Order: sequence, then structure tokens, then C-alpha cells
Amino acid sequence: MMPFNDLNRTPPDLRARLAASVQRVLDRGWFILGPEVTAFEAEFGAYCGAAHCLSVANGTDAIEIALRALGIGPGDRVATVANAGGYSTTAIRAIGAVPHYVDIDPRDMTMSAGSLSAGLEQSVRAVIATHLYGRMADLPALLDVTQRAGVPLVEDCAQAHGASLGGKRAGAWGALASFSFYPTKNLGACGDGGAVTTDDAALASRVKRLRQYGWTSKYHSAEQGRNSRLDDMQAAILRAKLPLLDGWNRRRREIARVFSQALRASPAAGPSGSGDEYVAHLYVIRTKNRDAVRAMLAERGIATEIHYPVPDHLQEAELRAERQGLELPETERAAHEVLTLPCYPELRQDEIDRIANALRELSDGGQL
Repeated sequence: MMPFNDLNRTPPDLRARLAASVQRVLDRGWFILGPEVTAFEAEFGAYCGAAHCLSVANGTDAIEIALRALGIGPGDRVATVANAGGYSTTAIRAIGAVPHYVDIDPRDMTMSAGSLSAGLEQSVRAVIATHLYGRMADLPALLDVTQRAGVPLVEDCAQAHGASLGGKRAGAWGALASFSFYPTKNLGACGDGGAVTTDDAALASRVKRLRQYGWTSKYHSAEQGRNSRLDDMQAAILRAKLPLLDGWNRRRREIARVFSQALRASPAAGPSGSGDEYVAHLYVIRTKNRDAVRAMLAERGIATEIHYPVPDHLQEAELRAERQGLELPETERAAHEVLTLPCYPELRQDEIDRIANALRELSDGGQL
């Protein structure tokens, strides 16, 4: 079976660079909030075009701490989507806030500005806009809605490292932005990691406090914070990988274009567009015959995944809360149709051709 993803395909030259990075940290003996973390924060912030970057332990912590930096707390409502794997919902619930689910645009499956505008109540204190599958959300439209309402927007960039819209990168649009460096991300560590970016110095200062117990100085807490810190080994690994990110994203787009070309005569919908706003973190198609197509691809030795099969508002935990009766028709329709194909820079050309040929075969046979 062709692997859906394979983290063991790291080329020898990069393996050597990663080993040297880890050895540098071992030789220095500084493992938490040390010089590698400081350097990575400066480099990644500059890459994103954000004035400040504060690293944390993982991407979900990044969302939670960003919300807390905005003053969001128990009982506050936070607008988000329900089709992005539950990470924003987890962060919202962790601080006692309440998810306010907004339906998606059926074309790119990110938050619909129209749905947000129609449902943006006075009680909504913040909005999380998720860049899904590597596709940036329509931030100009969403920010037009949130700015008129006086509500801050947080970008969830966990799947969009390096994406840009109108020359402005993901992570430089919202009041704050969150990133994950989980190993399978476009920029992934060899373990967990996350970051928050912002142009606001006051928010950056608060994020910095909140990630380490709320300290204003050692052992002096101004507020209740967290223990959420990126370690220096992961920071060193990310520094080694960051210069390669744009090249990896180009390769992902190239693969995505091959697949989209194979689908050109099919009713199945692939990702919309292939410009800089899309870094092909995942190549997701939509087909009404999703389960049958998945089985047929498996017969051809091609592994697939579903991102994501159960929307947040239909998860058992949410149904026990206060979600009964909520309807998100576009979100629910997508959950029954989405199918993710392998798409990562280390795919071999014969594997890319095999997937493309399978898509053409299924398309020509009317099975998509």
C-alpha cells in the first residue's frame, strides 16, 4: 500500500543537518527557552511578516493562549468553523468559552464571510478563521466583517505555513495567529510544537507571560498562565527546515496540479485554485461516492484519509453540551464528501503517476 504520508523519507542531507542541529543543542546544554528558541522565533516571525513570534508547546495551546491574550474567558462566545478537526473547539472549551459555529463556503470549505456576518451576534467576543487544507480563508472579506463589528480575528495557520494572499503571508493578518509544528505539517518538528504571531506588542507581551505561568519575572505571576514552551531541540530542527519550506510548498503545488489535471473532466471537485494562497498541506477532493471511491483507491494500493468525518457540532461531547438543533448544511454536506489523497514533497514520480492514473480511470468510468 502506498503510504498516505511517510516521515521516514527525509533525504540524507537533511538528516545530517537535523542531526547537527540536535548535537548543537546537546553541546550547549540549554534545552528550554534558550538561544535556539529565540533565534527561531525571530526567523519565523520575519518569514511570516509578523513583528512578534512566541513559541509554545503545540498548536492547540497556541490557539488557547491567543484567545486568553485577548481576554477571552468563561462564558464568552467565539465564532469558529466545525469542519477543521476540532482543534479550535478544544481550545475554546479549555478556557471555558463557548464555540459559536459558522457555516463554510462550499467552494473552498473555509469560513463563509456571509454566514459569519449573518450570525455575528453582539455576544461573540472573537473569531477564529482556519486556513484549511493549506488554503487561506478569505481574510479580506472576513476582516471586513469583524472590523465593522469590532471583534478581533485569530488566524489558525496550522495547515498553511508559507501561504500568502496578495503578497501577505498567513500569520500576518489577524490580531494574533496560531501555528502548529506537528511533524506532518508543511513545517514540522520531530515532536510537538506551536507558535503565536502578532504585530501587537502588548498582546505579544501577554502571550509571553501566559506561556510560562503568567510570570512577569521568575516566580512572580501577574495572572494564571500555562506551562507551554517549545524546547530548544525542536526549535533547532525547525530552524534547519525553515529555509526549505518554500521549495517544499512549490513541490506540493506541483503534485496538486497533476491531480487536478487528472480530475479536469470529472464531477468530483478538487481544491479551488493553485496559487500562493494554497500550499497543498492536504489534497482533498469532494465526491458524492466518497466511500466507494476510497475502497476503489485502496484496491489500487493507494491509502487515503478523511479530513474530517464528523463536524465539531455533531461530536458526542458537543451534543452533550448545547448543540442540539444546530444546522450547518454546507459543513455537514462536506463531511460526507471529502476524501484526502497522498500529497507530500517526498512522493516519488511513479507514485504521483499512479494516483493520477487512478483518478483518470475512475473519472472515465463515471465512478467519481
